[in-house]
Parts: sequence; C-alpha cells; structure tokens
Amino acid sequence: MGYYNPIYRYGADAFARDAVSAGVDGVIVVDLPPEEDAELTGPARAAGLDFVRLATPTSDDRRLPRIVERASGFVYYVAIAGITGTRSADAASVATAVIRLRRFTALPVAVGFGIRTPEQAAEVARAADAAVVGSSLVQRLALNLTVDNTAKPGLVEAVLADVRALAQGVRDARKEPSD
Repeated sequence: MGYYNPIYRYGADAFARDAVSAGVDGVIVVDLPPEEDAELTGPARAAGLDFVRLATPTSDDRRLPRIVERASGFVYYVAIAGITGTRSADAASVATAVIRLRRFTALPVAVGFGIRTPEQAAEVARAADAAVVGSSLVQRLALNLTVDNTAKPGLVEAVLADVRALAQGVRDARKEPSD
C-alpha cells in the first residue's frame, strides 16, 4: 500500500516487474484515480501483479463501476469514513455495502478499517471474503516497545495471540450455519 509518485519515479514497468520478482502479489495505490491508472494497471497486469482498488462508504453506484473496472485480486472496502483505528465498523452497514459491491464485481471483497476484535472480524467475515486488521496490531506493537524502540519481552507472543484470536473469530463465523 502506498502512493504513486515513488512508482512513477521508478517506472511502472520496472516497478511491476521488480515487485513480482520480490514476491509481491498485489498493490494498493491510494492516490491513483481510476481515470489515471492505465499507466500502472497495464504493466501490473502484464507482470502478474494484482491492482487492488479501494471502495468507500461514499463511493456511489455511478462511481463503483469505474473503481472496479481494472481492479484485480480483490476489492478493499474501507468500512468507515475517517481515520483507521478511530471507530468500529458497523456490521449491518458492512453487509449492505458488500452486497452492493458484489453487483459491480465478481472479485473477492475484503473489508478493513474499524476492525479490532475477534468479534468484529467475525461480523465482517459473515458478509465479506476477508477481514483486514491493521491498526490494532500496530497499536499492540507500539504499546510493547521500550523507549528506545526495541521490543519488550513477550511482544511476538502477544501479537501472535492477537492474530490467532482474530483468525479464530473468522473461522467461527465461517462455521456458523447460514440464516
């Protein structure tokens, strides 16, 4: 996930080729609008690099076809307007948004922003193909660093416990019978 200027400076063809060579599966370029993305999506597709698009609560039905037009890999739905990690995603709103997105694309839908707990991950997993958790793990890391930014004892175990709990929430949601 990043911005287009460094990719532009590097060169889209070289970036796509080198990214794939380094093991990158896909990119999210947050500041490259669909109207301007052909200079990267073409080389990305040719190199086998997925170009993941973001959709938001403010993406309307006129804009969504354009957003997903050259997307590949998956569509990342940003569940809340605002800054990640500040509020929780509303399960009913997420479910409605995922249903709406599926009208415009057959790509898997990943939902992120506002997912911090195993219960929230499970709620998202009931509606979407993936739950993206970032801020809570970054917060866990930040709270477990010393003043000189080295890891406190137990940091790795704490992060792994968080990830296991989040994954278990998703697995449990996937096992639940459909209503």
